[in-house]
Amino acid sequence: MSENTPLKPHDLRPAPGAHKAKVRKGRGEGSKGKTAGRGTKGTKSRTNVPLGFEGGQIPLQRRLPKLKGFSNALFKTTYQVVNLERLGELFPAGGEVTVDGLVEAGAVRKNQPVKVLGTGELSVALNVQAHAFSTSAKEKIVAAGGSVSEL
Repeated sequence: MSENTPLKPHDLRPAPGAHKAKVRKGRGEGSKGKTAGRGTKGTKSRTNVPLGFEGGQIPLQRRLPKLKGFSNALFKTTYQVVNLERLGELFPAGGEVTVDGLVEAGAVRKNQPVKVLGTGELSVALNVQAHAFSTSAKEKIVAAGGSVSEL
């Protein structure tokens, strides 16, 4: 081509040596010699590597703890705890104490069961409604002149 001739797409050619023939690996002795182009030993030289093989280190299924049996841990009930002294602080005038009232006061989160524990003293009469009570909490609420009802 002369210098004035415009270059066109069909004139383009790759640089010499840019394209090599594809190596057909793993096709036996006839193609690339005795190791079939895969080199000697190692994972890359093998056709079938076992599922879960991690190169000689202990596989994941053997590293994990061997837990057996059934656990009810996923199904346990977790209560939000409110102590009597906190009830006395939130409701100093006495009256009705419900789960909704505790949520509004910021003592517990909504849509979760509430348990009242007997830590602290109670000086006002409260009518408490909750999902669960400790024995000491029931005794102290009744002794202060209040009542207890479970939901």
